Amino acid sequence: MSAFLDSLAFSLSVTGPIFVVLVLGIWFRRIELIGDVFIRDGSRLVFNVALPMLLFLSVAKTDIRQAASGSLVVFAIAAVILVYLALEWAATRWIKPARDRGVVVQGAFRSNLGIVGLAYCANTYGEAGIVAASVHIAVLTILFNILGVITLRRSLLGGQGVMPMLRGVVTNPLIIGIVLGLPITPLGIELPQVAAQSAQYFANLTLPLALLCTGASLDFAALKGELRNTAAASLGRLIVVPTVITVAAALLGYRGMDLGVLMLLISSPAAAASYIMVRAMGGNAALAANIIAITTFGSVVVTSIAITLMRGLGLM
Repeated sequence: MSAFLDSLAFSLSVTGPIFVVLVLGIWFRRIELIGDVFIRDGSRLVFNVALPMLLFLSVAKTDIRQAASGSLVVFAIAAVILVYLALEWAATRWIKPARDRGVVVQGAFRSNLGIVGLAYCANTYGEAGIVAASVHIAVLTILFNILGVITLRRSLLGGQGVMPMLRGVVTNPLIIGIVLGLPITPLGIELPQVAAQSAQYFANLTLPLALLCTGASLDFAALKGELRNTAAASLGRLIVVPTVITVAAALLGYRGMDLGVLMLLISSPAAAASYIMVRAMGGNAALAANIIAITTFGSVVVTSIAITLMRGLGLM
């Protein structure tokens, strides 16, 4: 019983601060301490500057070849693709109308790696967790963008072409930050103290500002419609996809921080970027917003349970 309570306390220490800041974001919005302009500009600052700085510094401080299991990264790529294909198959049979299938599929497979997932890893493993997560974020961000465009095009019969998709991947600030940080340690490059400290200031903004903006942007009033498809996508994002991928990785023998980081990233809520993509391509933006709202808070509960179980079983 004592071991279980220790694991439960640890899981709450990981997810509790995230839950608190999300709720504060909702409350600050309600009392008009922050508004639409703050949310818009804060989100842009996080995505374009603060988060890329955090990922750059995390990768730059460590030899990335020693930070994460290469075979696990390959497994994560294969697992996401297989899960995506399974979701596409299921959506063609059970999701109606057909135009909403891409929204549901993307909501189910595409997790919020860079904000909530990274926060989970940072709270659990500290700097080492951030570095290991950065490898997965770099690869899976590209994959999520490609698969997101494909599934939305399939259901909407239109939207972006190949070149805009490739341009979006190449110019993604998160990917740029990680790529720029990759050669720093292997080549023995010394960052000037002024530059490193300045970058650290921005990096320190990332998680609190991102979580505040995420909480403030949630709109639970929009849940009055789209309940069936919202539930289907949320169940896939919170239960089915994380369970399948984590169990498969465990059966292949992965343990400790490697397995923990993968589970924490995959169990994070639907990515906020999925709403932006759906809206830009003329899809059901209200449904995308519903999925993000439900999975954002559901992820805190589900991840707490998952951490407790995995620590109890000695897997992480």
